[in-house]
Amino acid sequence: MSNPDTFDVVVIGGGPAGATAANDLAKLGRSVCLLDRAGRIKPCGGAIPPQAMREFDIPESALAAKVYSARMIAPSDREVDMPIDGGYVGMVDREHFDEWLRERAAQNGATRKTGTFERIERDSDGTAVVHFRAGQDRIKGEAESVRAKAVIGADGANSFVGKNYVPGYETVKYVSAYHEIVATPKDADFDGTRCDVYYQGDISPDFYGWVFPHGDTISVGVGTAIPGFSLRSACTELRRRAGLEGAETLRREGAPIPLEPLKVWDNGRDILLAGDAAGCVAPASGEGIYYALACGRMAGEAVNEFCTTGNPKALKKARQRFMKAHGKVFWVLGIMQKFWYSSDKRRERFVSLCADPDIQHLTWEAYMNKRLVKARPGAHFRIFFKDLAHLLGIVSPR
Repeated sequence: MSNPDTFDVVVIGGGPAGATAANDLAKLGRSVCLLDRAGRIKPCGGAIPPQAMREFDIPESALAAKVYSARMIAPSDREVDMPIDGGYVGMVDREHFDEWLRERAAQNGATRKTGTFERIERDSDGTAVVHFRAGQDRIKGEAESVRAKAVIGADGANSFVGKNYVPGYETVKYVSAYHEIVATPKDADFDGTRCDVYYQGDISPDFYGWVFPHGDTISVGVGTAIPGFSLRSACTELRRRAGLEGAETLRREGAPIPLEPLKVWDNGRDILLAGDAAGCVAPASGEGIYYALACGRMAGEAVNEFCTTGNPKALKKARQRFMKAHGKVFWVLGIMQKFWYSSDKRRERFVSLCADPDIQHLTWEAYMNKRLVKARPGAHFRIFFKDLAHLLGIVSPR
């Protein structure tokens, strides 16, 4: 067997985090191998904010649809609309969007390989050797390997790379997510410019259900961390409530979604985790695409510095930079999820809060631009007391 090719970096996993890291490193002149498993699609609502499009050069042509409002549905079936003032949120179908990201990385110099990752071994000089089964067959595919000065594990929640090669790796808290991609009805009164979010305990006892438009298709999904809860039954009921029970089902997907960044992302030597593998999904909202893109970029920066200096301490900078930029938001959202999603009574009050114009303005500004809103300081003061009134039950949820 001939000696395997040697790359500066091997990226395992071609979702938004892995593809972004591969793209950035290739543009910096690094030799990059992007290894992705065939047929892997993550269940995802598919929303990306304008900041993601600006920051990561995503053109409108990569979008499946644009939405201009969100509708929150309470346990009582009360509906609260949250229009976006002067903007929109992009919607993507992960089947096509992830492939677009991978192909962009290839066009910028990354070497794409399709296969199933198996293990990492070491050459006599200590260099990592990544073994995988080439092609679409995980078992019968031909055994291949590549050498790597550095490895980025972007292989999803409960990362195999993390579990086996990052000392101290711990399984993060996560929700089990399931969605069905259905064809958008041609003869139904369906608003393809609005995202619907169901805060109802029988749809999800601790998270939410979603109906998100993707142009010709719709993602209908649910998530929960409660063992034994039937996601498929809840999704069937959600489709009924949304008037989509008769829509053609195109595919079904399920996967865990982490809701807490890991405490350690690297092995102190040459391996670094990114994206879901590092736990970079926002609590409460479950937003993952923007944070995966951001984490992938920071992983690429850290690995590039490692390749330049040879100092493994550079790998730790990825987590440090991510937590500095987003750690406070994740902390607040985690508290919010634990409190507001804990019962239908609290979910009812949460949806009531969403009707407040100040909360709508600050929510959309924070989501779409990924920054603290300082233009209306008085709104923060008003929101504090409105939130406190709901927490204490002083006001009616309606």
